[in-house]
Amino acid sequence: MRTRLLPLLIVLMAGVLLALGIPLGVITAGVEQQKVVVDRIDDAARFASLAQFVTARPDADAGHKTPEEDERRATLRTELARYYGLYGIRAGVFYRDRSPMAAAPQDMPVPRDGEGARAFSEALAGRRSHDPHQIWPWDDDGRVPVASPVIRDGDVVAVVMTDSPTGQMRARILHGWLLIAAGECAAMLVAVGAAFRLTGWVLRPVRVLDAASHDIATGRMKSRVAGTAGPPELRRLARSFNEMADHVEEVLEQQRAFVADASHQLRNPLSALLLRIELLALELPEGNEEIASVRTEGKRLARVLDDLLDLALAEHTAADLQLTDVAALAAERVDSWRPMADDKGVRLTYEGQPAVTGWADPVALSSALDAVVDNALKFTPAGRPVTVRVAPDGERVRITVADRGPGLTEDELARVGDRFWRSSRHQNVSGSGLGLSITRALLTAGGATIAYAPHPPHGLEVTVTLPRTAP
Repeated sequence: MRTRLLPLLIVLMAGVLLALGIPLGVITAGVEQQKVVVDRIDDAARFASLAQFVTARPDADAGHKTPEEDERRATLRTELARYYGLYGIRAGVFYRDRSPMAAAPQDMPVPRDGEGARAFSEALAGRRSHDPHQIWPWDDDGRVPVASPVIRDGDVVAVVMTDSPTGQMRARILHGWLLIAAGECAAMLVAVGAAFRLTGWVLRPVRVLDAASHDIATGRMKSRVAGTAGPPELRRLARSFNEMADHVEEVLEQQRAFVADASHQLRNPLSALLLRIELLALELPEGNEEIASVRTEGKRLARVLDDLLDLALAEHTAADLQLTDVAALAAERVDSWRPMADDKGVRLTYEGQPAVTGWADPVALSSALDAVVDNALKFTPAGRPVTVRVAPDGERVRITVADRGPGLTEDELARVGDRFWRSSRHQNVSGSGLGLSITRALLTAGGATIAYAPHPPHGLEVTVTLPRTAP
């Protein structure tokens, strides 16, 4: 769930940061350019104050010029030259007909189009030029033209033009953008860390709840959730889950107790009944079919009660897990069942490594193997094999019991192991239908599993899987 929730939060936070960062970058570029424009306007105003007293053109007759005016023109040219030499900014003062009064460099032209021409026209109209179009760091040829009118006696007599390079300004804009990007990256890292903490805080109770649900589903009914962490809604859900688990455990415990008590209480009357049947059989002729049928049904009922009691104990008893030599235990059970197999004419063999360890309850595993092997011997015809194999499989140990009996259909495989279930094709075989249910209960208590599959061309393959690492 975290892998689905985190990308959503990260995308949302990235969108918020971009929504803040892009306007901030645009504002930073605008501020830097505005500083340049304001400086150029101040410089143009200073040059305009020097130029407003220069009235005669440079090519006018000597009678129209005064030494003082020549001095002012020389001062203006000197200031423009120093300005250009110091800052590298082209500057000039031009008459209304665009002829130069003074310029640095001397061949500085008046723009005929673009931003410069617009600024010159605005200055002729008596207005300072508006802000030029925005220069971006990738505009290598971008320049900032600024024009200011030279006014004398209320009339515009000339225009001061400055044409500024933008290399330093673009560098400052880029530096500001890098700072913004670094800040956004730092904010993104902080946001991702906060998202990890937030999703962990929100989802931790969900993970604990999921683990507890899995434990209860696999038979560990004591598992509970600590409802002390996470949002209030999840804490309330944890408390509700614990109450539900307590109720389920109580109901199951009552069911187990009822089965055990009923099996135990019925056992004594049934024993007395079987004894009376035997006494009655003494009064009847030997070989009476009715009394033999009653005796068989009574013994079958006694076996069912014994199996019910065993099932109740298997579901109630906690597993005593130990590091067990599974191969040696399986080989021992094969040796124990071989006399019965030989008596039926079935070849019972063990295959696999001599030593494979796993975690299991030795008593419960022995009982489970006994039930599986007994079931295989029941349904395997004489002359056919039953093979028990033990092999490691990564972090698990697999015990496989394969027979060559009639096997089960797909529908029957889905039901095998259910309580009291027996295939309609095998009703004539003795049994209560509880053996594999007891086996599953014994294995589940120790964290093991049991699975059933066809064994081609015919037969059944039962696989018991045990953990190799400590639970």
